[in-house]
Amino acid sequence: MHCPPVHAVRAPLALSLAILAAPLAAQEADTTHRTAIVSAFPPEIAALQDGLSDTATQTLNGVTFTTGQMEGQPVVMFMSGVSMVNAAMTTQLALDHFSIDRILFSGIAGGVDPDLAIGDVVVPGQWGQYLQGVAARDTDGAFAIPPWMTSEFPNFGMTFTVPFGVMADGLTEPDMRFWFPVDPDLLALAQTVAADVTLSDCTPERACLTEAPKIVVGGNGVSGPMFVDNADLRRHAFATFDAQVLDMESAAVAQVAFANDVPFIAFRSLSDLAGGGEGANEMGTFMALAATNAATVIRAVVAALD
Repeated sequence: MHCPPVHAVRAPLALSLAILAAPLAAQEADTTHRTAIVSAFPPEIAALQDGLSDTATQTLNGVTFTTGQMEGQPVVMFMSGVSMVNAAMTTQLALDHFSIDRILFSGIAGGVDPDLAIGDVVVPGQWGQYLQGVAARDTDGAFAIPPWMTSEFPNFGMTFTVPFGVMADGLTEPDMRFWFPVDPDLLALAQTVAADVTLSDCTPERACLTEAPKIVVGGNGVSGPMFVDNADLRRHAFATFDAQVLDMESAAVAQVAFANDVPFIAFRSLSDLAGGGEGANEMGTFMALAATNAATVIRAVVAALD
């Protein structure tokens, strides 16, 4: 067999190694301490992008991350993607690549508290995954979960909400929990800045709210992998979990933040009433207004960070 000269092998081998190393070098961890600003999809993040300066972008696993400055603070902004698995995956990807000091989520939500209205911004103190559970067996007209499982919440038909274990640094076994609290310092900061924030009450098309929107800090939010436009489920979420809002991402991000011991908070503005309105779902009309209001509060919080 004819063997090529050694130098003829080394040259293409070196080139191949250089090509393989290039993507790895491009994905080296960012060491600047940043605040992560996260939204689920384009209409939400568009309300935040005008506040960025000195930007640079990079793509990891198909996700575009934009670094820059917001209100004088170093940030990294990205879309989580819609729903729970996407949100968990992209948040962990960001934490693995960037030096993130805190996570702020900005977006729209469905309102389930009857005292809230479209355009209001809610900053819950804790988040839970209300659709995580068991589809129970029908036994003689009543639903019953397996005897080795327990639920502290009333069921919604065959559906029982059940907590599952989560691992975090320092734990030797899974922590069984439903609620994931937000960072208390960020919650207090949101309460402080809320008094000085002015929210929008009309869309660019001049669809206006019937009452001035407000900011509500504290309370409960719930998330699940389902868009909700159902009055019965809305009532259940409020009565069972004392929830103000429901969405499709925040609790997933809260769990990832908990597991990584990173401060987290979410700002959700009501684009619709999750099936509680008199007519058709309102999201198409008020999505941009709600996204703008959530972004307005986030920018005020970022500006007040130490």
